Amino acid sequence: MEERQIKSRERVAERGEVFTAEREVNAMLDLVKQETERIDSRFLEPACGTGNFLVEILRRKLDVVLRQYKGQQAQVWLQSVIAISCIYGIDIMMDNVEECRQRLMEILCEWHPHALSGDEAPSDLQQVWQYLLERNILWGDALTLCEPVSENATFIEKRDAKPITFSEWSFISDMVVRKDYHLAALMQAQSQSVPDLFSDLGDKAYLPPKPVKEYKPVHYLKIATCYDTQQ
Repeated sequence: MEERQIKSRERVAERGEVFTAEREVNAMLDLVKQETERIDSRFLEPACGTGNFLVEILRRKLDVVLRQYKGQQAQVWLQSVIAISCIYGIDIMMDNVEECRQRLMEILCEWHPHALSGDEAPSDLQQVWQYLLERNILWGDALTLCEPVSENATFIEKRDAKPITFSEWSFISDMVVRKDYHLAALMQAQSQSVPDLFSDLGDKAYLPPKPVKEYKPVHYLKIATCYDTQQ
């Protein structure tokens, strides 16, 4: 089957939309191979398209889960949630966002039977995966760091565009803490390192910005039903 790299000539002309081929995706990810094979490493693709990079990152993470936890239901479920919670994407085209979410969901559903002796993923686990995809793969403009507005929008409408807001998911055993951050604040924080403060790997350390909202810890299987009810 021929690999699709464009959706239409019009989209190439208007948006410069050309998807990266699988061979190039794997070659680039191999440059950070150790990170792609760490279940809890975070990746953000600011122009994710239909998810060519994110799909391969998820596959690599799930391969690690399969090797380490095959047949262990509690760990298979938890680690799959951790893996997808660490994958983020933005695209300016809503149809790309929807297709990216769908592709990632299909990979999770197809992978689950291999990890647990042919069993399909239960509906509550699928609901958690879907919720995380809706929170992590967003419609947005990576140049303005806001939700897109029409080209004919007024100055006021452009000024008041909603900022792209991502959720950070932190796991403590089988409990999850969610914190929401504006992407602009995260990027600004990364550009300002703290003098004389370094990570365990020797990299310069950064202080995260204050979250716009922080939620109480919940069990990871209740992510989809509890968080949006918290005030």
